[in-house]
Amino acid sequence: MAAATPAMDRDRPGAPRLWLASRSPRRREMLSAAGIAHACGHPGLEDADLDPGAVTPAQWVVSLAYLKATAGLDTLRKSGAAAGRVILGADTTCIVGTRMLGTPVDEDDARRILLALENASHQVVTGVAIIDADTGQRVLFADTAAVQIGILGPRIDEYVTGGQWRGKAGAYNLSERLAAGWPIRYTGDPSTIMGLPMRALLPRLAAFGLSPAVEAA
Repeated sequence: MAAATPAMDRDRPGAPRLWLASRSPRRREMLSAAGIAHACGHPGLEDADLDPGAVTPAQWVVSLAYLKATAGLDTLRKSGAAAGRVILGADTTCIVGTRMLGTPVDEDDARRILLALENASHQVVTGVAIIDADTGQRVLFADTAAVQIGILGPRIDEYVTGGQWRGKAGAYNLSERLAAGWPIRYTGDPSTIMGLPMRALLPRLAAFGLSPAVEAA
């Protein structure tokens, strides 16, 4: 499903009610696999330079998810495409010890993150915000999973050089790295690790009238 601009959504009959405030292909794939029709766009928020301050990882990712969702709602309103919409924002971080590791900014940063994750355990926390544009109803929540990565050795340099770390919290995607044979074990919802906790999300979307049966019809 190709990304659509708010203006295109406004002018296209039968546009999906759900608007994902993200251009993450992984989040889009998970929604599509669950049968949830949606459109998407950049939320208009760059969070790389924001400082979390004295908050928990769950508070931080939920706050960022909410900022993305509200920024997406503002974008839709400015283009006249907000009516009837439900906006979904999400953000993910990895925690090693007391450090939060987000999306790497360059190859050196990706390498540092992977070296910190190698042969160690970490947590992945994904925050989600859902806002109904018409009523203002909102739902905020976070979900946590645990991951253990074994010794990667030279695979780190090969992976970093290949550029597959770009746009990924913790510099990796779970399903891709499992398919590539990386030594990874996890507990919890794998979709939480990949950026959108579907087990927790689907019943909450259903409460907004967004279910696979309705949206895929």
